[in-house]
Amino acid sequence: MPIRPHAKGERVVALFEATKGILVLLVGFGLLSVVHQDVQSVAEELVRTFHLNPAKLFPRIFLDAADRFSDVRLWTLAALALGYAALRLAEAYGLWFGYGWAEWFAVLSGAIYIGPELYGLWHRISWVHVGVLALNIGVVAYIGWALWQRHRHRLPGH
Repeated sequence: MPIRPHAKGERVVALFEATKGILVLLVGFGLLSVVHQDVQSVAEELVRTFHLNPAKLFPRIFLDAADRFSDVRLWTLAALALGYAALRLAEAYGLWFGYGWAEWFAVLSGAIYIGPELYGLWHRISWVHVGVLALNIGVVAYIGWALWQRHRHRLPGH
């Protein structure tokens, strides 16, 4: 079976998507691990473990959010994390094995984030925002180009 010309690049993207899926899956399991526990105590322990100052802005936001969490919210967030992880892992599987549906899915799901990323960059320019936007545009452009190449070679006369 001949190797597709874009297989290596798509496999890099597949590994990236699989990594995102696995990380979100781990976060979802982390959320489930604190169901029926005192979320505020767990949050305070995390802040202490990472030697963060609870009076600073981000640790304070984290602690305040933990104070408002209920088991229902934790289950909901864990379910959303599972769904997102399943989509990312399915996309990774499809890209790894060269399925056309996965290329379409990668282009569409990546393009969805470009608008919000531009909006975030408009309000606060940072290297993180620029990097995330550049990476996303690069992935969408590459997979879109691979998809275009695949369909171009299927047309009569090519």
